[in-house]
Amino acid sequence: MGDHIVGIIDSFHPRSIDTIASRLPSGWRLSIAEGTSEAARHHALRNADALYVMASPISAPLLDAAPRLRFIQKLGAGVDRIDVHACLERGIAVARLQAGNAIPVAEHTLLLMLAACRRLPLLDRETRAGGWDKEEARGFGRQIHGKTVGIVGLGAIGQAVVRLLRGFEADICYYDPRRADASVESALGVRYVSLDALVEQADILSLHLPLTNTTANLFDASRLAAMKPGSILVNCARGGLVDEAALHDALVSGRIFAAGLDAFAKEPPVGSPLLGLDQTVVTPHTAGATLDNFGSVVERAVRNTEGFFAGAELPENDIVLLPPHA
Repeated sequence: MGDHIVGIIDSFHPRSIDTIASRLPSGWRLSIAEGTSEAARHHALRNADALYVMASPISAPLLDAAPRLRFIQKLGAGVDRIDVHACLERGIAVARLQAGNAIPVAEHTLLLMLAACRRLPLLDRETRAGGWDKEEARGFGRQIHGKTVGIVGLGAIGQAVVRLLRGFEADICYYDPRRADASVESALGVRYVSLDALVEQADILSLHLPLTNTTANLFDASRLAAMKPGSILVNCARGGLVDEAALHDALVSGRIFAAGLDAFAKEPPVGSPLLGLDQTVVTPHTAGATLDNFGSVVERAVRNTEGFFAGAELPENDIVLLPPHA
């Protein structure tokens, strides 16, 4: 196998870059964008054979600046920021890492559930300012134990969340456009309901669907209004699943008690009114970002890259696009 250049255009932490570099085969090298400008990204990709991408959008103009590019590896599962049609036109293969970040995302989901139940940012802020009002907390604090938790999307992440929730003795139901096998439902201890029923029944709703034409704004004003009064919404998937203006109104009105948000329609969400509410817990799309997990993510990415350039078959669930002439 020949030597290859792997382009990096995301602003990775230096330790993440070291992790990638340490796992590349001998002779391969990285081409890293020096900054976030389009010019810097174009320069990093001008001689790249492969591209490892986490969050950066991959557009047709960017691909045109990478004439040697043959393979794009998403270091995660969602590919909504990659112009797959443009890749097809240029004969560039695209792969993802199915379930690559499932455990850290599931843990982060549980973190946001608990923080939203207790309005943790508010309590943290008030305690630092000298407050010590336990009765205030008793007046609004919630627990997961004994609640109905609705999982929207029972893929690898949704299933990992269910497994973490077992110890809370919650009633767990789910909706997915493709219902799971009865054996999976039985093993997880979950029950399937329609999306409308899930929204009406759940005390906590957790979103784990990809962003597609059919899921965009899935939680619009009417669906948010149908949620159980006083319920909690957690989104560690994609911001575009939720109408954020309608969510803001539902939180202000008290229809929805709290929201835990790791994803926004516009990122970063500068100026979003959701950021000013005590009812929200927000993080910068970091659910899958743990150093512990990144090594295994990179190892899978390298295996896929080696396999692609060697003409070997890639794992079926990782394949997004394999053009005939790629």
